[in-house]
Amino acid sequence: MEKRFILSLDQGTTSSKAVIFNTHSEIIAMESIPLRQIYPKPGWVEHDPIEIWKGQLEAARSAIKKAGILPAEISSIGITNQRETVILWDRYTGKPVYNAIVWQCRRSSGTCDELKKHGLARIIQERTGLVVDAYFSGTKIKWLLDNVDGLRKKANDGELLAGTIDTWIIWNLTGGRIHATDYSNASRTMLFNIRKLEWDSDLLDELQIPAGILPRVVDSSGYLGETEESILGSSIPICGIAGDQQSALFGQTCFEKGSVKSTYGTGCFILMNTGEKPVSSRNNLLTTISWGINGNIEYALEGSVFNGGASIQWLRDELKLVSSAQECDIEAEKVPDTGGVYVVPAFTGLGAPYWDMYARGAIVGMTRGTNRQHIIRATLESIAYQCRDVIEAMEADSEIKMKELRVDGGASISPFLMQFQSDILGIPVKRPIIIETTALGAAYLAGLSSGIWGNKEEIRQACRIDKTFIPQMPELQKEQKYYNWKRAVERAKDWEK
Repeated sequence: MEKRFILSLDQGTTSSKAVIFNTHSEIIAMESIPLRQIYPKPGWVEHDPIEIWKGQLEAARSAIKKAGILPAEISSIGITNQRETVILWDRYTGKPVYNAIVWQCRRSSGTCDELKKHGLARIIQERTGLVVDAYFSGTKIKWLLDNVDGLRKKANDGELLAGTIDTWIIWNLTGGRIHATDYSNASRTMLFNIRKLEWDSDLLDELQIPAGILPRVVDSSGYLGETEESILGSSIPICGIAGDQQSALFGQTCFEKGSVKSTYGTGCFILMNTGEKPVSSRNNLLTTISWGINGNIEYALEGSVFNGGASIQWLRDELKLVSSAQECDIEAEKVPDTGGVYVVPAFTGLGAPYWDMYARGAIVGMTRGTNRQHIIRATLESIAYQCRDVIEAMEADSEIKMKELRVDGGASISPFLMQFQSDILGIPVKRPIIIETTALGAAYLAGLSSGIWGNKEEIRQACRIDKTFIPQMPELQKEQKYYNWKRAVERAKDWEK
């Protein structure tokens, strides 16, 4: 039977998605299952690992059914995932021993403070490319081993396995045969030496994490193994793995040094391809692995905005100012500007380039005339401001002036936000026809290995642009707005201390 399709499993922060692509990079079918958020304490965020797996499996089965294809027609599976979120499970039963600790969770901030006090920040940045922050997986694993009864002994006795979401899905897809992750996900743990390409024994010792619980690290594109036949109705090769943002970089065909993309999801993530050599940041950005293909590693600079689309959800779910995300654009355009209001959505701290774990959300500049439209518009604008913060730092580190920005993710469908992003940056913003570029990148990585595409150039030719947003805002107005944004950020910083 001809294998003409690729199944992408895109496990995100708020949903588990499955997308089926054909050989022309077209979406044939898609299914998304919502994922419940668990908030045990302020600043803590968890997911149920069983819910993640069941939702991802349901999405995959439903997408195959919607596509009207047989599982045997699927050439390969590509997996992409929310990064830094970590799960521990029993090696023998496969059962999770605690909820997944989500990338947004701040519970291990104290451990990060201790690492800094011990003078390890510079070493950690040199070896892992990361700043010391509760965002990353390493301190989350330490918290679990230190705080959940019996886990440290189980880990020391070899009865425990750890992994990011890709590892958890692979483990379940293969019936517990494969415990692996790829270079891009490993580089987000704060435990992986991105230059030596190995788990760093010194950092593992410092955090008291046994090396034996960690997965094997493999290429992002390459045959890993096959699914259990009973799971999807056929044994399907797993041939692509990448963390969601690296996958989106690949899906946007940002293959050249200096090319940049921004994904507008729960958070906003901006990555610049820096080629085969890691670029160390002087401006609080992350140096990370983009992907590994045929043993060749490519790197990126990354800046993470913690609350992008999450701030739109906040308007809808907590403040009840809108009933849907789409309503934000309509309401924002009812006023000519924000009336001087700035929203700093630092609900879980500030990411790059500030890295302030103790910042909290703020609304500044309100007057008696401030209304809901002003707050809605200011919230949308805050997403673009945060992206400019990151991009300015990225240009300084790389010494490359950006010519354009490629965008994707759920919030990129907002014409208002994309136009404002172009205005505040002063460069064109290009949105592709397929904004599911995270899933598309995983499909490309899997398809490269399974023979659907022969090389990157074939993939590039398949990429099509839907709309280009051109900057329209006068320079003086743009800079005044951005200056006031920076003032607003200062009000929100260091609030919890």
